[in-house]
Amino acid sequence: MRFIYVFIFLSAALIACRPAEDVLTEQEVTTVMDQFDRGWKEKNPALVDKALSTHYLYFTQSGRTFTRAALLATAGSDVYRLQDMSREQISVEIDGNAAVVNTVWSGKGFYHGESFDDRQRCSVTIVKHQGKVKILSEHCTPIR
Repeated sequence: MRFIYVFIFLSAALIACRPAEDVLTEQEVTTVMDQFDRGWKEKNPALVDKALSTHYLYFTQSGRTFTRAALLATAGSDVYRLQDMSREQISVEIDGNAAVVNTVWSGKGFYHGESFDDRQRCSVTIVKHQGKVKILSEHCTPIR
């Protein structure tokens, strides 16, 4: 019987000593967003890759999805050429280990030979898991 009490006490102590879930900071959010944008500006898919969760998903304007693999292929290909880009009106809402970034993204360039000049409202979901901050999903809608 004594063994059971010791076991219960040790189990409770181990559970109580468990580290708390990662708490995300605004600086971490800013850092991963800057890394993501720098990867696109410098046409460096390795930087883009480093910013993305392995479960990343982009929700397109047409209602489809764009996978992480497709995004990374685009970031490194010649079919997408970015001449200029910027973000403004950035606000961050953090809840524990997750954040939603509200931003306006503007960009000019070429995609599959067609020029674009976009201004979009974007929602970016960022998570912190096991000390790593990553972009989990993104959705952008044109501002008309």
